[in-house]
Amino acid sequence: MAPLRFSANLSWLFPELSSLPARLQAAGSSGFEAAEIAWPYTEAPETLARSAQDAGLRLVLINTPQGDREKGEMGLGAVPGRQAAFREGLEQAVLYAKALSCPSIHLMAGRIPQGADREVVRGEMENVFLENLRHAAGVLAQENLVGLLEPINTRITDPQYFLDTPQQAAAILKKVGRPNLQLQMDIFHWQIMDGNLTGNIQKFLPIVAAGRRRLQRVCGLRVPASRRHSRGLKLAPFILE
Repeated sequence: MAPLRFSANLSWLFPELSSLPARLQAAGSSGFEAAEIAWPYTEAPETLARSAQDAGLRLVLINTPQGDREKGEMGLGAVPGRQAAFREGLEQAVLYAKALSCPSIHLMAGRIPQGADREVVRGEMENVFLENLRHAAGVLAQENLVGLLEPINTRITDPQYFLDTPQQAAAILKKVGRPNLQLQMDIFHWQIMDGNLTGNIQKFLPIVAAGRRRLQRVCGLRVPASRRHSRGLKLAPFILE
């Protein structure tokens, strides 16, 4: 089996440290060579780039902005009426990715509008997502960046999130048809939603971005207690190959 390489998700790791530069330093001191930051936008990109370099870390992933947190937004990619805000956030994410030499951006789909029925709004939200993803693919291609879709489970983590299964994400990626948009595999979310982990990995691995396989929340790596949703799940060795 090829050696495993891990990146530290600094949005969840080292919660006792309040600043991202401090978390970068802690990750480097802990032996990590790479890190990801969901939302780096509280710090200047130049500050983070310098901190990552000092810590000996490569930044490998950031997310597009959440939107209006006070209104409960968690990404804007599929949210009707928020297309302009998504595109503004994408430009900000690209600016950070370039400054950080970060190759990938998670294009967050966002949540079902409060009070809406998922099945009623599914078609409209998918159309908005497709429109935004086609735009994003063009913007990212100009900068040689990759956009990632990550399904987030709606049984435990976020009941209102629009994109919640690898099947849904794969179908959307097929409709968009852009090679620089790919799938991010988070084993925790896949297992919670479907349970057919081996079958889904075999089926969807061809469209998973290289190196974008998340294990931390099922393997019990150091995360805040509030994020430890799964206990006792063991992964067969071939899943890690």
